[in-house]
Amino acid sequence: MRGLFWIITLCGLAVAVALGARENEGYVLLVLPPWRAEVSLNLFIVALLAIFFVLYVGTRALAVTLGMPRRVREYRAQRQRESASLVFQDAVRLLFEGRFGQALKKATEAHGAGTAPGLSALIAARAAQRMREPEKQQYWLEHAKTDDPRTEAATLMLDAEMANEARRFGESLAALEKLQGKQGRHIAALRLELRARQGLSDWDGVLKLVRQLAKRDALPLEVVSEIRTQAHLGNIAKRVADQGKLTAYLRALPEEERGRRVVLAAARALVGLGAEAEAQKLIEAVLDALEKDDEWQPELVAIYGRLTNSEQTARIAKAEGWLRQHPDDARLLKALGRMCLRQRLWGKAQSYLEASLSVAPSQQGHLELARLFDLLERPDDANKHYRASALLDGR
Repeated sequence: MRGLFWIITLCGLAVAVALGARENEGYVLLVLPPWRAEVSLNLFIVALLAIFFVLYVGTRALAVTLGMPRRVREYRAQRQRESASLVFQDAVRLLFEGRFGQALKKATEAHGAGTAPGLSALIAARAAQRMREPEKQQYWLEHAKTDDPRTEAATLMLDAEMANEARRFGESLAALEKLQGKQGRHIAALRLELRARQGLSDWDGVLKLVRQLAKRDALPLEVVSEIRTQAHLGNIAKRVADQGKLTAYLRALPEEERGRRVVLAAARALVGLGAEAEAQKLIEAVLDALEKDDEWQPELVAIYGRLTNSEQTARIAKAEGWLRQHPDDARLLKALGRMCLRQRLWGKAQSYLEASLSVAPSQQGHLELARLFDLLERPDDANKHYRASALLDGR
């Protein structure tokens, strides 16, 4: 439609020019003594247009001819850039394919051609690191830092990641500290820092980081739980020789982070330090809060039954309350038998220990019954349980 419009317009313009030229009777007088020439105005206009066209075409042809060498150079440079770009793409592809030797070669070519020098150096550094060539790795990292300022953050991230893989956790933290000073901390950097602090056993730092990552939903809940558990176990192990520090740490421990393994390690550490009152409070608080059978912790009950401080009667009452909810727990029955034995409640002790053995026979259960019968001066019964314990493992 638009083409038809232009055709009609040009035809109309041509008709108008033809009609105007037909009615035009003007002339142009050209005088150059001793000559003079008289031409019609229409012919003069046509001649001017023809001269302009010839001059324009000639000028354009001359410009094209003179600019040919420059255009040839630009064409060659463009071809070289395209070729170097393909080499760079090959380097990236080969790196992800795991063909690190070829990736290093292509990245070196791309860097030499000036194609994304910073990124080419980073690819070469990663390939060298995968090939276990630390000298080349360091060489290309230095190039990545100096060749392109825009890749500084990427260089620091790669440096930190490779330091973690080489278990140089201090160097990784140093690189991440530089990155933080320039661009702040993002999720990927926090993950790298978490790995470094785990490697350095900086459990307080690990807890701080994993809580930040959990708030950002940057880690699966199962991973968060496992890392928290490892961190708390590490902190408990560090404080196992100082009752004051251990007690303060456990009192500050958030309720939602008191997992099965953490509480068990804490209880064992407190008992090892002789802080049986603190261990008793911890175990009672945990077991009283459990509502489901699959959350029940018989390991804590076993520790509870071995406590020797003066609150035996209160502990027996507490354990009997748990027994109403877990009547078939062999460890709970055995713990009650031990506590009753210390309180010289011979009948209850025998009843609980025999009930424990009926649920799950154990060496310790037989030994406790044997001890009870020794105290009651019933050697035949005691010897029977000594023999039974010798036939079982160390449960």
